[in-house]
Amino acid sequence: MSSKHHKIRVGISIGDFNGIGPEIILKSLKDKSITDFFTPVIFGSGKLFTYQKNVFKLQTNFNYINSPKEAQGGKINMVNLIKENSNIEFGVPTEESTKLAIASLEAATEALLNQEIDVLVTAPINKDEMIKYGFAHAGHTGYFEEKAQKKAVMFMVTDELKVAVSTHHIPVSEVAQHITKEKIKKQVKQLVSTLKEDFCVEKPKIAVLGLNPHAGDGGVIGREEIEIIQPAIKELFDQGIMAFGPYPADSFFQPEKYKAYDAVLAMYHDQGLTPFKTIAYEEGVNYSAGLPFIRTSPDHGVAYDIAGKSLADQTSFSEAIFTAIKIFKNRSEYKDLTENKLRTKVSHITNGVDEDLPTGDE
Repeated sequence: MSSKHHKIRVGISIGDFNGIGPEIILKSLKDKSITDFFTPVIFGSGKLFTYQKNVFKLQTNFNYINSPKEAQGGKINMVNLIKENSNIEFGVPTEESTKLAIASLEAATEALLNQEIDVLVTAPINKDEMIKYGFAHAGHTGYFEEKAQKKAVMFMVTDELKVAVSTHHIPVSEVAQHITKEKIKKQVKQLVSTLKEDFCVEKPKIAVLGLNPHAGDGGVIGREEIEIIQPAIKELFDQGIMAFGPYPADSFFQPEKYKAYDAVLAMYHDQGLTPFKTIAYEEGVNYSAGLPFIRTSPDHGVAYDIAGKSLADQTSFSEAIFTAIKIFKNRSEYKDLTENKLRTKVSHITNGVDEDLPTGDE
């Protein structure tokens, strides 16, 4: 359904309820006018959220439903996955909180795949605890890749800074063996498509970072730049893709440098996410780019140390919601534009006129 014809249905998975997930969800939805902009659909527990809203002294009313199909516009909808009371132990992951985190994620994802919600925003999870109870992935990204049967790019975004990472949650000792020329080329091409379709960037410019200190110093501190990264960038550039680098990571994240590009491809997790989270602070959003559906999350974790203390800042979660909405609208408009362009092209050819050829009266 086009975003022009209905309020976007934003699915929300609750993460570990002994962390700050429910708190930032409640705070993000506390404005009574929020449902004028979108329709929230939380996959959780009415009793759990009623308890937590009382802890944080928030006046939030829910529309309790059994299925996302029953969600109503103008209301904060709660899909009741469990009807029993929850044993809340703020700051401590438990079997109960972990299993509900898994159930919430799975139910929300099923609704997303069935188009019962339009986008999904995921609250923070404890990956280690979830693996103990049968979750087979080292994070959200791998889980969504499996569901989509397609590789995603972990893309951290704000309006001014967008950083992707070539390798995700793997040990630093294994990073070099996971970097290949073909992988870099594919990821840069995916970033270009994402920037065009989801962020309305007409001619994206991508900066690629080196792997080694000083981008290898001409091979003195490693040869990955010479043998893998530089050749990948050259082939991309020869194909008309504006990819540049490899740049030394230690000096790249200065405003006059990173602002000259539409996105940055870092080689590994901390190389990209450490400067991103330092610069973006509370406004950063994690976006799983390259998938057929839209999923975002805040750029922080479960924060057990402040759970239950009403100290959690909801800014990143709110940004994740509105980023998902913006991407949904941008993607819908891009699809409409390209389909209209194709229909126009077919119509011209059918009428014996190729619009790419001069007609004689130009």
